[in-house]
Amino acid sequence: MGKRSVPETSQNAGPHIPVLLDEVLAALAPLEGKRIVDGTFGAGGYSRALLQAGAHVVAIDRDPSVRPFADALTAEFPAQLTFVPGTFSELDTLAAEHGPIDGVVLDIGVSSMQLDEAERGFSFMRDGPLDMRMSGEGESAADLVNGLEVEALANLLYAFGEERKSRRIAQFIVAARETAPIQTTLELARIIEKSIGRKPGDAHPATRSFRALRIAVNGEFDQLVEGLFAAERLLSAGGKLVVITFHSLEDRIVKRFFDPEKAAPPSRGTCRRLRARPCAGPTWPRRASPARPS
Repeated sequence: MGKRSVPETSQNAGPHIPVLLDEVLAALAPLEGKRIVDGTFGAGGYSRALLQAGAHVVAIDRDPSVRPFADALTAEFPAQLTFVPGTFSELDTLAAEHGPIDGVVLDIGVSSMQLDEAERGFSFMRDGPLDMRMSGEGESAADLVNGLEVEALANLLYAFGEERKSRRIAQFIVAARETAPIQTTLELARIIEKSIGRKPGDAHPATRSFRALRIAVNGEFDQLVEGLFAAERLLSAGGKLVVITFHSLEDRIVKRFFDPEKAAPPSRGTCRRLRARPCAGPTWPRRASPARPS
C-alpha cells in the first residue's frame, strides 16, 4: 500500500509509466506463476510489468477507451493476460472463474491518460465538454454543476474535494448558470478562479473542485470501499492486496481498512475488515435553486 508522490496538478505524465512500480512489484514478489488481478488496468503499465515478471494477470477496467491497450497487450501475452470489462468494486465476481488469486493491485484515481484527453472533461487545463464519466454512462459533471442546489453543490465540493471555499464557489456557479448552462471545462475553471482568485505559485484554484466533481460523478469512494472488500473476498489465504492512493481522502479510507487499531480481526490472510462500512455519499437533490454570490 502506498501513496502516490506525483503532484496533484501534474498533467503531463506519460500514460504508460505507472507510479511506485518497483514498490508494487516488490510487495507482490515472487511473481513467477502467480495469478494477479490488476483492478485498474488503464494503459496497462502495471499489467505489463507483472506479465514480464512471469505472472498471470486478470485485468479489469470500466473505461471503454482502454480496450486498444488491452488488445495490444493480450496479443503480446496471449497465454498470460485476460481482460475483463467492469468496475473493480466487482472484481471478486469478475475474476472468480480465473482463480485462485494470489494478489490484487488497485491504483486509485484518474490517470494521466484521461487528463490528457480533453474530450473526456477531466482537466481544467484543456477545453472540453464538462463530462468526467469514466464509463461514459450516467450523470456527467455538467449535470451536477447545472442541476444541484447551491447548498448541495457546496457540500459536494467540500466533502469530496476538501475545498474550504466551497460555498463561495457554489454561489458563483449557480449565478453564472442563470445566464446559460455551464458546458465546458475551461468555462467552469474560469468561474471558479473568478470566485476565489489565484495567487502566484499556488495550485490552480479549480483543482479541488474538479477532483470533487470527478469523485462524485464516478462514485469513486463507494467503488473504493466495495473494491477493498471484494479483494478480501477474492484473495487466497496469504494473498496480497496492494493499493496506490493519490490524495488524503482515499488514503484515509485505505489506511482505515488495513489499520488493526480501527478494524476487526482479519478474516483470512493479511487483510482486515472495517468495523462498519462507511455510509454511501449523500444523494444530491436535482432541483436547482438560483443564488447570487455574496
